[in-house]
Amino acid sequence: MTVKEGELLWSPSNKEIEGAAITDYKKWLRMNKNITLKTYEDLWKWSVDNMEEFWETIWDYYQVKSYTPYESVLKKEIMPGADWFSGSTLNYAEHILRNVKKDKTAIFYTSENQPLSELSWTELLDKTASIAAYLKSIGVKKGDRVVAYMPNIPETIIAFLATVSIGAIWSSCAPEFGVGSTLGRFKQIEPKVLFTVDGYRYNGKPFNRIETVSKLVENLPSVEKVVVVPYLNQDPDMSGIEQRTFWKEIIGLPAKLTFERVPFDHPLWILYSSGTTGLPKPIVQGHGGILLSLLSVNLQSNITSNDRFFWYTTTGWVMWNSVVGAMVTGASVVLYDGSPSYPDHGVLFRLAEKTKMTIFGTSPSHILNCMKVGIKPGETYDLSNLNTFAYTGAPLSPEGFKWVYDYVKKRVRIAPISGGTDIAAGIVAGNSLSPIHAGEIPSRCLGVSVYSYDDNGKPVTGEIGEMVITKPFPSMPLYFWNDPDDKRYKESYFDYFPGVWRHGDLLKITERGSAVIYGRSDATINRMGVRSGSSEIYNAVESVPEVLDSLVVDLSGYLHQAYMPLFVVLSGEVDLTDKLKKKINMKIKEEVSPRHIPDDIFAIKEVPRTLTGKKMEIPVRKILLGISVEKAASVDAMSNPDSINYFVRFAQSDKLRSNNS
Repeated sequence: MTVKEGELLWSPSNKEIEGAAITDYKKWLRMNKNITLKTYEDLWKWSVDNMEEFWETIWDYYQVKSYTPYESVLKKEIMPGADWFSGSTLNYAEHILRNVKKDKTAIFYTSENQPLSELSWTELLDKTASIAAYLKSIGVKKGDRVVAYMPNIPETIIAFLATVSIGAIWSSCAPEFGVGSTLGRFKQIEPKVLFTVDGYRYNGKPFNRIETVSKLVENLPSVEKVVVVPYLNQDPDMSGIEQRTFWKEIIGLPAKLTFERVPFDHPLWILYSSGTTGLPKPIVQGHGGILLSLLSVNLQSNITSNDRFFWYTTTGWVMWNSVVGAMVTGASVVLYDGSPSYPDHGVLFRLAEKTKMTIFGTSPSHILNCMKVGIKPGETYDLSNLNTFAYTGAPLSPEGFKWVYDYVKKRVRIAPISGGTDIAAGIVAGNSLSPIHAGEIPSRCLGVSVYSYDDNGKPVTGEIGEMVITKPFPSMPLYFWNDPDDKRYKESYFDYFPGVWRHGDLLKITERGSAVIYGRSDATINRMGVRSGSSEIYNAVESVPEVLDSLVVDLSGYLHQAYMPLFVVLSGEVDLTDKLKKKINMKIKEEVSPRHIPDDIFAIKEVPRTLTGKKMEIPVRKILLGISVEKAASVDAMSNPDSINYFVRFAQSDKLRSNNS
């Protein structure tokens, strides 16, 4: 299954191009604005060179509902501080619920132990009205924070829509988050209401969270009401929480939904940075993000009211927000709560078959695991309705692309997205007009002025550089919560290149305008002057059948001697023999370069990961440099905190000391 980066794998047909939403928008531009743009690259360039005109056309094309006219599209073209569509008043939830059709399914839902069920758009509207009425009845008002400790289930979407419909601010954590990591997020924003479940199931095992919820409530004095959704058990004992109310007691309240009219920059939701090295940063985004949702969902991703959209996610990952966002076009969304490999790796593909899914979203790690176990979904399941196979979260190797076409479906559009929690949107992504090349993301997102900068702050093409955004766009954070002077906000994105957003990823823009992500720039591998991203090494190492996972840490420039160890998780009963080490090194030599062969290879049980599944390269590097765990990493923000202990011991080993003397 050898394939080279950049190899052409798929091209859209004339029929697919003609039927694409982006083609309709181009026709609209020609008819209404007398603007003719031939290629996607032409359209992207026009969108960033004519920023105000572009966003105004998005407003008009999607008929954004505002109760008051906007005074200007953009008052100041500055970052941070851009003021978009000032004077307008709208509501994000209204733009989702204006899609209500009586008999159409809004949500398909299933879990590890629950059969597939459906919720119609009418039912969604009625239930949202009931919860909104309840929130108003207990005194929740515009600007109050409502939080959820909930899994990826319909009740979470209902609670979200109800919250934002009345102008309150939403935030969520998945129930697998521990007490410390959840409090590290929610305590900063002082919520008034907590929606929660009593527990959840994962990988066939029950996880009771009643004690965790009790501790959360005990340490969140601002919480006045706790709404309990029985999930693990139908009649959970929540008697220890005095301010409890059960979902079933309020969901049937007859009510008519009205929408609070809020400014374009009124807070919609609060998301969080990973918090691997301290308290997570609470990132505030506004109702004006409806523009990005409409653009990203329809124009960029070609999701329409005829689609059934799925993304494997939890409520603690920004992709949950993207699932909700997909509903702005009237698309049906498919929710799944549970493990992607229980009872086997075919579970999500069976769901695709049952729901006649059209868009399947997942992560590269899930794709890699499917490759490792050798499943062939296209042969086993009916995926005839599937038109798009999307992924995000990390770079995907060219072999991963090839696997999709060989074993999932030949006529399917791979749709990579790379963006971030910071903006709740894509920066580079797929589109319906461009072909698919192995290992590449087809394009820069419309309206996003993204470039690759060298160390001197100059844009480069065909070279690895820093991913930067040179102009504002409407879904950039309004601010960080409790950061009145924007100090943390500016330090996070604008200190490196003044006035330019530095995203923190290594990026290459190709001559054809596609993009390749090489991992985090603060985890850059620099071996004897050759700079690369860690993802290149992971692609090579993890293509070795015996290797399940890996972590590489470049300590060059930090120790007295250049030193780069590689840590690998091996499958089954495999031992790390000299023969296997040579096999791994040969793979790196062939696919990356001889300079990137590690100085040592060590077998470990687990790679430390955040709660959203990202490899913790930077915290591990800090620990190996002698920084204490308390200062280097927040174990509460980890999905497998015990995994860090190996690296603490390794930092004290003779092997590392000899390289630092």
